[in-house]
Amino acid sequence: MDTLVERAHLSLSTDEIDLAHIVNELSAQRNVWRARHPSLTSQGARKLPSKAAIERIIANLKAALFPGRLGQFSGDHSGENFYVGHLLNEALVALLEQLEIEQSYFAQFSSASVYDELIPAKTVLKLFAEQLPSVRALIDADVEAAYRGDPAAHYVDEILVSYPGIIAITHHRLAHILYQSGSRIIARIISEIAHSLTGIDIHPGATIGSEFFIDHGTGVVIGETAIIGDRVRLYQAVTLGSRSFPSDDKGNLRKDLPRHPILEDDVVVYAGATILGRVTVGKNSVIGGNVWLLKSVPPNSKIYQAQTRFGDEIQFGEGI
Repeated sequence: MDTLVERAHLSLSTDEIDLAHIVNELSAQRNVWRARHPSLTSQGARKLPSKAAIERIIANLKAALFPGRLGQFSGDHSGENFYVGHLLNEALVALLEQLEIEQSYFAQFSSASVYDELIPAKTVLKLFAEQLPSVRALIDADVEAAYRGDPAAHYVDEILVSYPGIIAITHHRLAHILYQSGSRIIARIISEIAHSLTGIDIHPGATIGSEFFIDHGTGVVIGETAIIGDRVRLYQAVTLGSRSFPSDDKGNLRKDLPRHPILEDDVVVYAGATILGRVTVGKNSVIGGNVWLLKSVPPNSKIYQAQTRFGDEIQFGEGI
């Protein structure tokens, strides 16, 4: 019986599959795409940042931030700095390469205003590296918020290594720095890695304050221009989304407009709630499960969905 390696070298006979025809059809489809997007394809193929490389970078960065819990360090404190320095050097050198690839890609969009003023890759890297201690402090606060907010949590370490909400916010805090510096493809890849791991979709553009906790987390969506204050707690299947998508006079969607909610400090949003548009949820408010909210509410509000009797129409209740 032939092996997989031997079979890999066998050529398909023309009566099985017309490979040449498929290749030509794929070429034709690429030409259709290029005709529709001439500004994107006029200079031939371009290299994009590598998801596999970015996964390794993030793994090293998380190990450097938490060497004894997310890394493999097991010695005493005297060797900890050497271990962290080694990981950081490896991660930052690799990240610079990905930043330069992204910048080369963006440079070919000279007519697009969003890419007109690129920050040099080395400057982005320096800004990113210098903020890593602040990222560590923010994640520590997020972990402590999860420990205080979840009665099922018995150890802070179990939260860091296993809670999907902490995995997602860790990725987000790293991605957000890069996003703010204009490295939007790399930032989005970092966010989507977390999304695939946790089911939590946080756009890297979202601004999130300290002591943030997502409990359970599956199905949470946080849009690009959302602003979340300090000590906010979300439960599973919460959506902070956009209500409308304005277009310019040519029919193209306008990018980067504020279109997602603002949650002020100490807000709690329970499972399944959907908050859409540039609305503000005032501080200390509670949004109940499955609520559909399209308007701003003042501080100290309680918005809930109540059903008085079986079969009755569901109504909204509100109190301040």
